Amino acid sequence: MSCAQTILDYGLRSLGYGERLLPRTDFTLCQQFTLIGSGMIWNVYFGIIALLTGFAFATLLAVGKASPNPLARKPAEWFIFVFRGSPLFIQFFFGYFLFLSLKQAFPVFEPLSSAWAGALVVLFLNTAAYSGEIFFGALQSVPKGDQEAASAYGLTGWRRFRRITWPTMLRLAWPAYTNEAIFLFHATTLVFFTGFPARQQKGDALYYASYFADKTFNPFVPYPILAGYFILLSLCIIGAMGLVNRRLNRHLPQAAVRRPGLLAQVMR
Repeated sequence: MSCAQTILDYGLRSLGYGERLLPRTDFTLCQQFTLIGSGMIWNVYFGIIALLTGFAFATLLAVGKASPNPLARKPAEWFIFVFRGSPLFIQFFFGYFLFLSLKQAFPVFEPLSSAWAGALVVLFLNTAAYSGEIFFGALQSVPKGDQEAASAYGLTGWRRFRRITWPTMLRLAWPAYTNEAIFLFHATTLVFFTGFPARQQKGDALYYASYFADKTFNPFVPYPILAGYFILLSLCIIGAMGLVNRRLNRHLPQAAVRRPGLLAQVMR
């Protein structure tokens, strides 16, 4: 079988399209690259959706934690504490059995017992807690002079937050938030190694890498392939977040904006 035919057969295998049976013998590099790359579709799906939804919730958590009202502050503090203080693996484990119990009591919750929805909820809550703490720290660092200047110009309440406080918070938090985005995508490899099952072998990249490692008794081929895919994915995240960072700092003199090199960002 040619490599092109292998790509056609297994390129979308993780989504249930193409060849139903996984290779059993004569494992080739093309098969390993193709199937592990196919599994990356799930990792990218989990990471992007959790990051986008978690971003909005993290902003609410940061504002709630900074609020003087204990009815808003205490729930935000405890939510962040619980999800930052417990391992993500345990969160996946308890999340799956919670959703399974809900499914048995209320069939409407059946999608949550599947990885595509249930694991996504766990990742969303986890990244929202970490990002909320990052945004809270940035919110506390917004210069008081900016707030006073906004008040002097008659900006109060929501208008001041939207035009002054929130953009400044994002600009201060963005480097740390970029790291959280990378960690989130790496954390997606835990999904199918917790309670959430890979139905009909529709697993992520680590699922297929482990399959090849078990079948060939040689982990030094599939796992470096997996690492290479995630390095490329991390470079894409760094590039995309760097574009947003330049957008957030577009009003600053270019000479005053320190742009760390790509190697420095990767090493960090």
